[in-house]
Amino acid sequence: MTGKKLALEVISRLKKEYPEAHCTLDYDKAWQLLVSVRLAAQCTDARVDIVTPQLYAKFPSIEALAEAPVEEIEEIVRPCGLGPSKARDISKCMKMLHYEYHDEVPDTMEELLKLPGVGRKSANLVLGDVFGKPAIVTDTHCIRLCNLIGLVDGIKEPAKVEKALWKIIPPEEGNDLCHRFVLHGRAVCIARRPKCGECCLKDICKYGKTV
Repeated sequence: MTGKKLALEVISRLKKEYPEAHCTLDYDKAWQLLVSVRLAAQCTDARVDIVTPQLYAKFPSIEALAEAPVEEIEEIVRPCGLGPSKARDISKCMKMLHYEYHDEVPDTMEELLKLPGVGRKSANLVLGDVFGKPAIVTDTHCIRLCNLIGLVDGIKEPAKVEKALWKIIPPEEGNDLCHRFVLHGRAVCIARRPKCGECCLKDICKYGKTV
């Protein structure tokens, strides 16, 4: 099976398994997704979703966060870990959005990457979920599953995985597929203890065929 055929089969099966593909972070506005994905670094989405309502209750807009003392942001986001650096990035990002983008989140990769604390993973998430543009979010689930399944071969660097996937995945499918990788990685293809016997991909998965 070629890489493109394998990718299409994976997409088809995961669509049946997880009809609803969605971001696992709670947000209402584009800037809130930027905040959440920064807080999610080395932290669970569940923890982030507990912390962000507290943050938005005190600072309910881009302008409010832009003008907030960094120390007050840090106090609220501390449970997510790496409080000082995350608070600084959020503060700088909101300042840039407020003063340079007039409280509007940009909709291009180039401009999103200019924002403090925003890398390709975060930018792709915003482009796909908020603006409906082609996107591939190479988070830990995506990278791990793609290597196990055989969509990529021993590639661990996010940018390289993203580049490889663009060659075999239809642009309109990338964003939802990455969300389904997260759902599948949590429910079945669990790190270090995958439930291969329950996996809808077992017969086409490079790893599944070996167990």
